[in-house]
Amino acid sequence: MAHSYRQPGTVLTDHRFTVPLDHARPDGERIELYAREVVATGKDPETLPWLLYLEGGPGFGARRFVGRQAWLARALTEYRVLLLDQRGTGRSTPLNRQTLPLRGTPAEQAEYLAHFRSDSIVRDAEAIRPGLTGGAPWTVLGQSFGGFCATHYLSTAPEGLSAALITGGLPSLTATADEVYEAAFPRIERKNLAHYARYPMDVERARRIAAHLADRPAELPGGHLLTVEAFQSLGILLGGGDGSHQLHYLLEDAFVPTPAGPALSDAFLEGVRALLSFAGHPLYALVHEAIYAQDPATPTGWAAERVRAGHPRFDAAKALAGDEPMLFTGETIHPWHFTTDPALVPLRETAERLAARTGWQPLYDPARLAANEVPVAAAVYHDDMYVDTADSLATARAVRGLRTWVTDEFEHDGLRASGTHVLDRLLSLVRDEA
Repeated sequence: MAHSYRQPGTVLTDHRFTVPLDHARPDGERIELYAREVVATGKDPETLPWLLYLEGGPGFGARRFVGRQAWLARALTEYRVLLLDQRGTGRSTPLNRQTLPLRGTPAEQAEYLAHFRSDSIVRDAEAIRPGLTGGAPWTVLGQSFGGFCATHYLSTAPEGLSAALITGGLPSLTATADEVYEAAFPRIERKNLAHYARYPMDVERARRIAAHLADRPAELPGGHLLTVEAFQSLGILLGGGDGSHQLHYLLEDAFVPTPAGPALSDAFLEGVRALLSFAGHPLYALVHEAIYAQDPATPTGWAAERVRAGHPRFDAAKALAGDEPMLFTGETIHPWHFTTDPALVPLRETAERLAARTGWQPLYDPARLAANEVPVAAAVYHDDMYVDTADSLATARAVRGLRTWVTDEFEHDGLRASGTHVLDRLLSLVRDEA
């Protein structure tokens, strides 16, 4: 039975569904999905069209709004919104170091995890849509990885969509994981240089912290080991609207005096732990490279680690040996993540097996997208650190009728930073197209 309750200005209803783990075997094992319906107070939900929201990631549950926050305020003026926890996230059969051993060996865990990409997420959406909408199509709003899912939706089940809205999430239709990261590292370098131009004092601060960690890796609260490489991965902040400022404030108070000499402060270490831990979203680390895998014969094989080796400016040891700034990395997953983070350490062999896995299937159908009839609008953020702008624009040209809004007003998190403005702009575009 669905349960309803209230928050300021909204009525919320919990929904639970069961769907096949493998949609190619509908009579096989089933898993549970959770979604939260949101309707504005005073509106009759039966008169409203549905909007399905797909969160970024992979590996993050739908955002837990309180009342009419961010873009939700705009959406609720005309939609009945469904916030879906994608499979493996939030309350939808969540995956972590505690639950995955129930699947058996690392090989069995890896095979299970192969069913947690965008293809399965879209088939989940199509499985639950008829019961919610009475068979009517709905609008999908996809942020980041949610946009990857929306693009797959357009490729495989466009009949389920009345419109598609994508923010910072138009993927390349053909790029391999290696090609994705070859394009990413130069963008990440630009974000580093922009940060150091804004905060030149951070050059020496980052070098000092890295040199300290090179001699004495630090144990964070909860057992996370802070190595130089882990410290560099704080660069993931640089892709967000206020991320450079967050990083600056974190670096400025890193050391405190102690009887044994300067040491990294408890406050700094706790701040770093909160940013680096995968305890709340281990699926992100496990399947991150798999979301780019489309060649059945080719494993991803730790693509980011392999590509990074060809970009020596990201080698912290070389930077510290000379006078170059130490560069932070960005949205990349490496084997060492599974040796330094206690949430991931038990899953190391599982991750290795996923990295070596073959048999991945293509996620996009260029021919079907070229014949698309669903109104689509996409926000493309200029020099987005997480999703390559050139790839996004190439995909935009490949999808019939897709309208883009290319802007440098926001970074990748534009929907979160100014969601009402972003959503309103996309709705205008998609309606012009319709």
